[in-house]
Amino acid sequence: MSGARPGLRSVEEQLGRILAAVRPLPVEVLPVTSAFGRTLADPVIAAGDIPLFDNSAMDGFAVRFDDVADAAADAPVTLRVVADLPAGTSLDPSLAPGEAARIMTGSPVPGDADVIVPFEDTAGGLPAGLDDVVIERAPREAGLFVRRRGGDLRTGDEVMAPGVRLGAFQIAAAVAAGVGEVRVSRSPRVVVVSTGSELTAPGAGGRRGSIPDSNGPLLAALLVGADAELVGLHRVGDDPAEVTRVTREAEAAGADVIVFTGGVSAGAYEPVRGAFAGEDAGRGGIEFAAVAMQPGKPQAFGTLPSGTLVFGLPGNPVSVAVSFEVFVRPALLHLQGRADITRPSVRLRAAESWRTPPARRQYLPAVVDLAAGTVRPATAGGSGSHLAGGLAHAQAFAIVPAEVAEVAEGDPLDVILVG
Repeated sequence: MSGARPGLRSVEEQLGRILAAVRPLPVEVLPVTSAFGRTLADPVIAAGDIPLFDNSAMDGFAVRFDDVADAAADAPVTLRVVADLPAGTSLDPSLAPGEAARIMTGSPVPGDADVIVPFEDTAGGLPAGLDDVVIERAPREAGLFVRRRGGDLRTGDEVMAPGVRLGAFQIAAAVAAGVGEVRVSRSPRVVVVSTGSELTAPGAGGRRGSIPDSNGPLLAALLVGADAELVGLHRVGDDPAEVTRVTREAEAAGADVIVFTGGVSAGAYEPVRGAFAGEDAGRGGIEFAAVAMQPGKPQAFGTLPSGTLVFGLPGNPVSVAVSFEVFVRPALLHLQGRADITRPSVRLRAAESWRTPPARRQYLPAVVDLAAGTVRPATAGGSGSHLAGGLAHAQAFAIVPAEVAEVAEGDPLDVILVG
């Protein structure tokens, strides 16, 4: 159950409408080493085995197991060293019974050898030279410390499925599998517009009635985490004509998404509502809705004739952070074809008590202690949408169901980790 108050739209319904409007972005081919943060459009198929050849997992000697199976400190076995195999060699020396090859980690194992004896199991170790080696400890079994060809992946195996984000680990896996290029979704191009005549540039100093524009920098940073490309960052006053102007400029520049902050409520000076609910309303059916969440109740969303998605978020910074997490981020990931568009959540217990808004799901900026398994508000002021300072400490959003009027110490809560 959503627990939404009558007349308010549930979070799930609003998100469902947004995702239904999303159309996949075009696909492009990139070198795998240039595809960090991109989403796979096709599976990655191994072009080679991992490992490519049998190789040594230890520095030591490649030997025949039968030659050393009975070696012991009081009954050592002496073998003649006939080859030296550094990493990168292509040699495959023959080993007759009673012979060994000195070998380094990662070096190809000779075809006649079936076990590696580490230096520490010999009498002289590395400094013993390349004439003879005295084995003082027998390997447990044949095959020990030999990494077999294809033991991880075989040529033709699927390394990763479509919809996977290429992070550092995924890129390494693709390269190790012999893959040079990948087909990935293009990054979403996003324009961010802060609205409000009271807004000033970061660091510009304040005057009575002015507010630093923290929403623009907030969204610019959040877009990086969603693997989107910021192509425009604007501030406009409380004038619908300015909203219309930047909208048309963003469309002309090929923006996939425009995110407005502020100007979507029911006040006297609401430029986003004025632009899209006035004479320009027919340009895409931007819808204004009240969502049963706190913060973030006023929301706007729609699609322009060009296909550009438009989000209108509330103006207070905490509302912007929550609205981005709940609505904008999933849409950006869906645009990219991401298989998983939700963050993982954990179940933690409230470290203290707090009151919640009636009949609205609360997304509370929170501090977590994973060792203790607890969560608490990031600011003593609670969940006020204007309390931007508390965001400095927030690592997560604690989610309180709409039907809960008060969180008591010890209550279990779902928590989304974002910091």
